[in-house]
Amino acid sequence: MKTKITQKVFEPLLEKNIDESKQGLAYENIINQSSSKKAYIETYGCQMNFSDTEIIASVLTDLGYGFTANVLESDLALINTCSIRENAEEKVWNKLKELKSVKKKNPNLLVGVMGCMAERLKSKLLEQEKLVDIVVGPDAYRDLPKLIESAESGIRSINVLLSREETYADISPIRLNTNGVSAFISIMRGCNNMCTFCVVPFTRGRERSRDYQSILNEAQELFDNGYREVTLLGQNVDSYKYEDCNFAQLLEKVALINPDLRIRFSTSHPKDITDEVLFTMKKYDNICNYIHLPAQSGNTEILEKMNRGYSREWYINKVNRIREILPDCAISTDIIVGFCGETEEQFQDTVTLMEWAKFDFAYMFFYSERPGTPASKKFVDDIPEEEKKRRLQIIIDIQTKNSYQSNLNDLNKTYKILIEGDSKKSSLDFCGRNDQNKMVIFKKQKGLQPGDYVNVKVNQVTSATLIGEII
Repeated sequence: MKTKITQKVFEPLLEKNIDESKQGLAYENIINQSSSKKAYIETYGCQMNFSDTEIIASVLTDLGYGFTANVLESDLALINTCSIRENAEEKVWNKLKELKSVKKKNPNLLVGVMGCMAERLKSKLLEQEKLVDIVVGPDAYRDLPKLIESAESGIRSINVLLSREETYADISPIRLNTNGVSAFISIMRGCNNMCTFCVVPFTRGRERSRDYQSILNEAQELFDNGYREVTLLGQNVDSYKYEDCNFAQLLEKVALINPDLRIRFSTSHPKDITDEVLFTMKKYDNICNYIHLPAQSGNTEILEKMNRGYSREWYINKVNRIREILPDCAISTDIIVGFCGETEEQFQDTVTLMEWAKFDFAYMFFYSERPGTPASKKFVDDIPEEEKKRRLQIIIDIQTKNSYQSNLNDLNKTYKILIEGDSKKSSLDFCGRNDQNKMVIFKKQKGLQPGDYVNVKVNQVTSATLIGEII
């Protein structure tokens, strides 16, 4: 239970689940009342999955579908899945069993599984369990019209082929689960890093970057439609390269669209983030001072087994360099404990790294073996689950203290906040994030609305939130 709470407390970006619970996407604002066909979409996993769902919605809209929050009134139920952790897959299986019951009441309902789990478990989904009619991999969303047509005729359909070119650059996403202020822009797909614990290269394919002009066009369109913040997404944004444009240059191009458009990005890889990126961030005030820099472990031997491409010393030097160039930059991380063969001494290196780095946020997990990954073939998952949980709780406790201290350091400081909407706890309060990606809560004032910038002075903190007043 503590782990789940921590997921909510430390919530930066990408490569991990936004929430461990399901993310049902029911978009009353774009429900097409005139449509005779309705789709229900539920998304699990990382921000890349949510970005993909917006592409899928665009394809379905062109097919004449509207959208519904109620699966009982849908003609098509799609589950966009995640394979990063075992827990995520278990939730999808449970949801599919629910949909099987729904289908007994409505035999014409088509059920589809999309995304990473679709690619990894295609045979089981179609043949063994016979729970679904359509299986679509991350690079095959353009094929949805044919697959749906085939399924409507009673033939289970599948396309999980991975592509070396597909970026969906020409598909305009339908913004679904959005506040109308912040949006995601996918700048690349796939991954070449081959970390031994990770399924992404096998479920999303090899790395390819999107045409930078299409990215700029999408960012400009979002700004023109009232959005004031974009997050550039990629499994490893620092590897972005399209023709003569690298990631630092792309950042600059997006920043120049308008000074009122804030830019965030995720995720950075410690071995690839460059000084050029850091100096570009320093040059433009609208590029937020926040970097998600996954460490995964604080021990060099474990990092080698993970095939991360850097050592403990390299990571420490990179953090020091970020803080040298960007003193006010917040840094978050990912940590995995209990990786194959991790000794107590090696785990303590992770403990000391976290105590030294004092990360502002962290995503923390114990290792769960994913079938098909290099680790599952090369190493033995030999750390008992109880020991993994013990280690996880230790680093959760460290991070709770670090996050609280980080927030205490913000007391009496004033930040420029982009209003995102109402606070979750009270409609009397607004919420928005500061430059360092920390959530700030403050009382509403007349005349202000989401999308406006305000200056907020922090006068109270928790380990998760800054609380202040507009000045």
